[in-house]
Formats: sequence, structure tokens, C-alpha cells
Amino acid sequence: MILSIIVPVFNEEKTINKIIRALEQLNLNNIKKEIIVVDDGSTDGTKEILKKIRRHTIIFNKKNMGKGYAVRRGFEHAKGDIILMQDADLEYNPKEIIKLLCPILEGRVKVVYGSRFLSMWAGKNRTSLPLHYFGNKFLSLCTSLIYGTKITDMETGYKMFRREVIKNIKLESRRFDLEPEITAKILRKGYKIIEIPIGYNARDFSEGKKITWRDGFIALYYLLKFRFF
Repeated sequence: MILSIIVPVFNEEKTINKIIRALEQLNLNNIKKEIIVVDDGSTDGTKEILKKIRRHTIIFNKKNMGKGYAVRRGFEHAKGDIILMQDADLEYNPKEIIKLLCPILEGRVKVVYGSRFLSMWAGKNRTSLPLHYFGNKFLSLCTSLIYGTKITDMETGYKMFRREVIKNIKLESRRFDLEPEITAKILRKGYKIIEIPIGYNARDFSEGKKITWRDGFIALYYLLKFRFF
């Protein structure tokens, strides 16, 4: 059994080595890990750091194309039975991956999302960006209403699925619209999504946060587009 971990990166020189080390140190017992890092045209020191790494698959985009495009390139190179998206900014702790794997390995489901909001309701998480918090909750509510299923964290960066799930879905997104597109197309294919509470260490724009309120409106547009058109 192989787990492919796709790590899209753009200007994360302060965290890229830390996230790779954390993924390497993760003990998944008999499951092998395949780490695929896609540098999306970084202009800080990220690219130079990655060029020194030989033990993992490193892909370089010549220019910044967006998170969606970077993740799609990672999917093309993934050989694992299970595939996971992992942001490089340390907002998501790789130790949570073990919890996400359990429902898939038990054969209960083929798609698992890590929900930041299930943990927030339990008093475990806090976000420094209220606009993001309420925006994400609104988009998750819209997803639940539009697709007739309960989703608490549609925009989560922790999405895990069996290889056959993503293999049968044609993705088009280039930017942060990847999140609603994947969710919409997974649900339209009839797959059930299980959510697992995860911890979350939010950062703000001064620390490199990239998603803005404009991306929220774009996400809503794509949720409607992929449902009705």
C-alpha cells in the first residue's frame, strides 16, 4: 500500500524543509509514503531549497500557475493507492494523516476530509481570520444545500481519496477553485465524504496567507456551475 502526498508550494522558504521533515518522520506502519512536491514558480528561496532534494519527486513550474494547476500536476505523477493533498505552510499538522487514513483502510469510505470546524466546535481550534472562518462556514453550508449532503469544511486543505476516485474525475481548476471543483465532482460521482476532526494552526497575511475573500465568491460560482451545468 502506497500513500502519495501532493505538496503544492509557492514562496514557502520558511516552512518547506519543516513540512518535508514532518512528512518523512510520520510513521504509517506498513504503508509506504511517496512525497511529491510541486513548486509553482516560487520567487523566494523555495526553489533553491528544493533543487537540493534528491530523495523525493520534485516538480517545477516555470511560472506561477495557481494551486489547482500545481496539485493537478502532482496527481499526474502520483503512483499511490491513496492520495492526499498537503499544504506546505504548516497550518495542517501531518500527524493528523493517521486519523484520515483509518476510514479508508477499514474499507468504510473512499473519500475523507479533515474538518477544522468539527474541532473548532469542540473548542480545539481558533482562527486569527474571522472573515475566513465565516466565509468557509458559509461555503460549506452552500455545499451541503446544493449537493444534499452534510459538509462542515468544504475548503479544507486535507482531502484524501482512493486513487480510483481522482482518476475518474477530470479537473480543470488552476487556482483555489480546486477545492469546490474536487468536492462538487466527487459528490456528483456519488462518492460519500467522511469528515474527521483535525487540528489547525491558522496564519494571517503577514505570515504568507494567500487566499482572499474574492476566492470565496469564485468558490460559490463553481459550486453552482458544477452542480447545474
